[in-house]
Amino acid sequence: MLRHTLVLLVLFAGVLTVAPHAAAQSPVPAGAASAAPTTPNGDGDGDGDGDGDEDDRGAVDSPRAAVAAFLELTRASRYAEAARYLDLAPTRAGAGPGLARRLRAVLDRHLGFDLARVSPVSAGRQDDELPPWTDEVARVPTEMGASEGVRVVRRKADGGRWVFARSTVNRIDAWYDALEHRWALDYLPEPLLRPGPRALLYWQWLALPVLVGFAWLTGFALAWVTRRLGLRLGARTAPTWDDAIFKRIGSPLTLAWGLVIAYLALPWLGLYGPAEDFLHRMLRAGGFFAFFWALSRTVDVLGQSILASPWTVEHPAARALVPLGARVGKFAVFAIAVIALLSELGYPVTSLVAGLGIGGLAIALAAQKTVENLFGAFSIGADQPFRQGDLVKIEDFIATVEQIGLRSTRFRTLGRTLITIPNGRLAEMRIESYAARDRMQLHCILGLVYDTSSVQLRAIVTALEAMLAAHPQLAPDGHYVRLIALGQSSLDVEVMAWFGTADVEVFRTIQQELLLTFVEAVEHAGTKLAFPTRTVHLVGKSS
Repeated sequence: MLRHTLVLLVLFAGVLTVAPHAAAQSPVPAGAASAAPTTPNGDGDGDGDGDGDEDDRGAVDSPRAAVAAFLELTRASRYAEAARYLDLAPTRAGAGPGLARRLRAVLDRHLGFDLARVSPVSAGRQDDELPPWTDEVARVPTEMGASEGVRVVRRKADGGRWVFARSTVNRIDAWYDALEHRWALDYLPEPLLRPGPRALLYWQWLALPVLVGFAWLTGFALAWVTRRLGLRLGARTAPTWDDAIFKRIGSPLTLAWGLVIAYLALPWLGLYGPAEDFLHRMLRAGGFFAFFWALSRTVDVLGQSILASPWTVEHPAARALVPLGARVGKFAVFAIAVIALLSELGYPVTSLVAGLGIGGLAIALAAQKTVENLFGAFSIGADQPFRQGDLVKIEDFIATVEQIGLRSTRFRTLGRTLITIPNGRLAEMRIESYAARDRMQLHCILGLVYDTSSVQLRAIVTALEAMLAAHPQLAPDGHYVRLIALGQSSLDVEVMAWFGTADVEVFRTIQQELLLTFVEAVEHAGTKLAFPTRTVHLVGKSS
């Protein structure tokens, strides 16, 4: 429970401090603007000449300077002084502070105020269609999609100072009454109504933890119901991986539901435009996080399901590749998640993706042999030319497969030495697997002495055929006994037979028994096995 709460708090508050790029692109609320610096002589530049020198906010007698001063004064709750920037009728002079406060609330709620759009010159804008000495600094949306202008005029009676026009002042009450959540503006203490970080009012910052707690509790309940329904539906299907997924995604599901509830509850805070846009961006980033979190856990579940599947049991060599594939999949999910979150928060990811591509190419070139051996391991796992424990012949040696690794494979020879071959090279070598045999062959040539008669020879051939045919493990599709050659020192009888066993020790026992019976058959026929002999006739010199 604590972990879920911390995740939501991070998404609602922590991300606010790590997205300066996105925040920098959003207009600031009206209440967050500050006025141009002023000096005791009142001309703005400190020289006292009253010439209206320009600084970063334009001339001190420009519309921009007047609006900036009004925003600064209202931000400091100096409404009586801010009322000097309202063109009030004489009968409403006492309502000035209240109207200044309400106008600031209207500007904060509807406008992401950008002072750069307000004229910085003393004469105001000259390229609009408004009367002279009149500028429109913003527009306030009204019903039916329309909007009304917020205008300032230059009042010559006050030394040519720009103030909010009387037509604008007369509409302040109507605009204010149309505001949503006006109860907060009317009843909350003034300090809580001031804009804080990220265009959120301080009372909204205090309300955010309450919203997070409510969203988490509701999300936890909805996630529990969703998991129960998913497990009940999964119980009706034969595979078990879907049940395992629902058991593992409890936390991401809680986060996802919590974000949905938070999204639905945000309108109750009455957020200003920039703050609302930023929190929506943050919620979308949280949605990406929950999705990739669930996807990462799904990869784990699928990897475990593959390890427990009958296919993996039948292919033991693939067991080492499944965890590797799961780790590669999780890394890919993590990389995509980071790029998606940075993109959603407003960071430029094009250069990051290009950098990752160049870095990946450099790593691939530097680790070419390692990558080659890794893909060789995948190739061996997919083709299954041998398994661990198999007896194989590889080029010029015969050995038992001892270990199949990600970089190399080890073989134990008949002499008990250890041979290690990189997988990339092994994938290109000629491999003969004795373990793949379904039967084993007996093949030998019996050499009989030339003193053997034809009758004895026929008797031996007949006896050997009978012995083979009577053996219980003889394969039915092939055996023969034939006289094949009259050799230099023997009569050669070839014996060939297949036996239905793949066990070397069993075959050796069968071979021994049959060879002994062959010797007995030769002895019983009254002849002998030949051995290489050579007769040398010496011819003496005649006298």
